[in-house]
Amino acid sequence: MPGALPSAAIRTPRRHSVARAVAAILVALLVATLTASTTVAASQVLVPACDGVNIRTAPSTSATIKVRLPLKASVTVTGTVAGGSWGTSCPTWKSGASWYAVSHVNGTAVATLYGVATLYAATGVLAAPAVAPTPTAAPTTLPSPTPTTTPTATPVPTATAAPIAAPTAPVVTPAPTVTPAPTAAPATGIVLAPACDGVNVRTSTSTASTIKVRLGINATVTVSGTVAGSAWSTSCPTAKSGSGWYRVTHVNGKTTSSLYGVSALYAATGVLTTPTTSGTAGVTPLGTWTTFHGRGYGHGVGLSQYGARGRALAGQTAAQILAHYYPGTTLGSIPVETQIRVLVLDDMLPSATTPLTIHGRGGAWSVSGLALELPADARLRVFPPSTSTAPWRLVVDAAGTILHDGPAATDLRVSGTTAATTFQLASKSSQYNVYRGSLRVLRAGSRIDVIDELPLETYLRGVVPAEMPSSWPLEARIAQTIAARSYAANRLHPATGTFDAYDDTRSQVYGGVGRETAASDAVVAATAGQVLRSGATIANTLFHSTGGGATEHNENVFVSATGAIVAGPVSYLRGAPDRDAAGVPFDAAAPYATWRTRAYSIAELSAIFAKDARTNVGTLSGLDLRRRGVSGRLISVTLVGSGGTKTVSGAVFVAAFNAGRPAADAPLRGPLLDVKPLP
Repeated sequence: MPGALPSAAIRTPRRHSVARAVAAILVALLVATLTASTTVAASQVLVPACDGVNIRTAPSTSATIKVRLPLKASVTVTGTVAGGSWGTSCPTWKSGASWYAVSHVNGTAVATLYGVATLYAATGVLAAPAVAPTPTAAPTTLPSPTPTTTPTATPVPTATAAPIAAPTAPVVTPAPTVTPAPTAAPATGIVLAPACDGVNVRTSTSTASTIKVRLGINATVTVSGTVAGSAWSTSCPTAKSGSGWYRVTHVNGKTTSSLYGVSALYAATGVLTTPTTSGTAGVTPLGTWTTFHGRGYGHGVGLSQYGARGRALAGQTAAQILAHYYPGTTLGSIPVETQIRVLVLDDMLPSATTPLTIHGRGGAWSVSGLALELPADARLRVFPPSTSTAPWRLVVDAAGTILHDGPAATDLRVSGTTAATTFQLASKSSQYNVYRGSLRVLRAGSRIDVIDELPLETYLRGVVPAEMPSSWPLEARIAQTIAARSYAANRLHPATGTFDAYDDTRSQVYGGVGRETAASDAVVAATAGQVLRSGATIANTLFHSTGGGATEHNENVFVSATGAIVAGPVSYLRGAPDRDAAGVPFDAAAPYATWRTRAYSIAELSAIFAKDARTNVGTLSGLDLRRRGVSGRLISVTLVGSGGTKTVSGAVFVAAFNAGRPAADAPLRGPLLDVKPLP
């Protein structure tokens, strides 16, 4: 198994650049004055004007949210108070500074539920309950909704990664359009559900028309037929397009007339699907004990290393392996003298007792700015200043003799004067700290970076055996080598920044001389310069350890912290089943082809997820695990508990569990998981 999982990070590395997904932000104004003045004489029961209404501890948008109400909830209010300013688009834009005082939620006193006498809700987000009339008879023909594609295999993302390409967020510009007449006679109303979170329901059959509601993943709608309208395209849950629209008569069981004052709304046919039957409204309730079952290890995009091994053992060539994992790419080449810059030491803080230390090994070497040829095993050290006015010191010695002692430049290089010279970066606490090429030492303030600058082909000698054992089948190792070279070449930007790649899973693992093997060197040499291209561009050949029987679309993995799709689809990074003709996964022999956790009580799970504000919902009662990619990986998870609901990406859900679990417990290997065994 590879020494560490490769990353899917799509970045131009720079100091402290971190792959961050684009999260949805609730914008609020903090107003300090909370003056109570009752204006409603008697208590009354109200309902949310839209899904996800916030109920807070004080009449201010900066106050703690105690519960987010679904559309089917109700609250009892005892009056209104003046408080902080608020603005909302629930269900249409309005603003104010008046707040309802809430005494009960769903008939239970807030004192019982939350330990406070009163909670508060902006007056604009609650409304009088409407009596939903019986749905009228509807058309007689209704095409089947586009189903959510969920293959039997379920893989998982684990490596740090950034979106491949963040497309411009859709801009909704309300514009009046003429609603076309129905082209098919509908049947009686059929209940459908969103195929992904945040489905838009509009005033007419056009993507330019006003959005009246964005459906949460647990919502339902009743549709009475289809009509022809303007063209639409979507990636919810997979890429599709069309011009058919559903005519929506009810949202969560209530008529659009009572909710929005119109007889019907419209939703593109590609974004609705048949509801699942897992739990109530799509939420899987937790039993007394919960065990998570999963498949695979890694982000699941591109080449599965254990899958490549299985395919090679089954007789496939490297070309066939690459064609499966990167469909549509072609083999090309780059100059074998291409250089790469690898960050091998990041933000070291030297001291008088622990200076930056580098040894030249195996041959003579030199330091930029010094007119010296240094012998093998000579040592270079960089010391911080001893006083606030003293300079940094550069000391070079050999066999106990000081060869140089003077001020240290902020930017210097050590380079070999023979082909046999290597450099041991003693300041790096790893057995893999010996490097070929030149080491650039960069100082900024009190911190130092070290960058290994060397030919890409030499770099691969320290990458390929770190990512795939040299004992594995040759064809798998050839595929891995070409993928690793392409991955690195895709990230080169020699004219900008100070380095091109990290030496760890943020890029791909590079262990320098200590990782090199004769078998791997032979494959690197035999494939010298070979890369995969998509058109004229070097392909971004992501890879991972274990696909779990299937790979995933890139845009379903590299999502925001809340699971929003922020990356555009890449033609050669398409998810697909990774099984043989008998249905056996090619990675079935991997250590984490399948895995599971121990059984957890509700109290234990609640405590684990409460440690992360993103997943803290109080006492956990259920999980919505429906939103999955084509491979079965979770795009997002909604946690339901006594404190309301929160939706996070599959990766955040995994990270929160792993950070909060007892240290001795097995982690989640990725978001290809469920609360029941996966096929």
